[in-house]
Amino acid sequence: MAFAWQEMSVRIYLTGRIAIEVDGRVVVGERQFRGRQGRLVFAYLVCERTRPVSREELATIVWPEETAPSWESALSALTSRLGGLLSAPRLKSADVRFARGLGQYQIHLPVDVWVDLEAGVSAIDRAESALRSGATDQVLGPATVAATIARRPFLSGMDGFWEDSQRRRLERQLVRALDCLAEMRIASGEPDLAVETAIEAVGLDPFRERSHRLLMQGYASTGNRARAVDAYHALRERLAEELGTEPAPETEALYLKLLNQ
Repeated sequence: MAFAWQEMSVRIYLTGRIAIEVDGRVVVGERQFRGRQGRLVFAYLVCERTRPVSREELATIVWPEETAPSWESALSALTSRLGGLLSAPRLKSADVRFARGLGQYQIHLPVDVWVDLEAGVSAIDRAESALRSGATDQVLGPATVAATIARRPFLSGMDGFWEDSQRRRLERQLVRALDCLAEMRIASGEPDLAVETAIEAVGLDPFRERSHRLLMQGYASTGNRARAVDAYHALRERLAEELGTEPAPETEALYLKLLNQ
């Protein structure tokens, strides 16, 4: 009897909880990594999976301030533990492999693997593309996905340069997603929600003028032109005091439009 081969779906979560799922079932959960450094090694190798990573490079990620005196044996223990986790039969069947040799490490994953960090980037790109094309009805889903992933903590308790750079990237993704949602809500006649969303975006990035313009538009759409003008002046004062600059021409044009309405 011939059996049809069925491809397994692999999902990897690096934000919130660290986990590997195969066909919707958790094969490796966060507790199995036993420690922050184990989770960090796994996350870094997943993000850099297209190339072998040297043990020296990996050591600078695990010990960014100062390499531990016995870093070679410590790193060997971390990678051995990871190799054991990734050798689970369910993962082997899903074409997940961990390669070690010649002082290098690499995680091999299926081509169609779903990684939450990458899914968030793809989602925000789709949301912004939909806005540019005027398809506001196609913004909510991907923008919400991008915002949801970006809100999750990333490797809590770890403060290295790589972790911090990933957190900044997630924060920028969240602001972009909030901007998309605010613009969509203005277009769909939900100005109160747009204002709420824009306020959150401005709080995350006080110098992002697109968020300020959306806040001004949101207030104007509610009929509160005075609050819209106040939002402009607050931005102008902040830029002058902290950066010594003026609002962009697009922001000035929106302000003058509000005055003339």
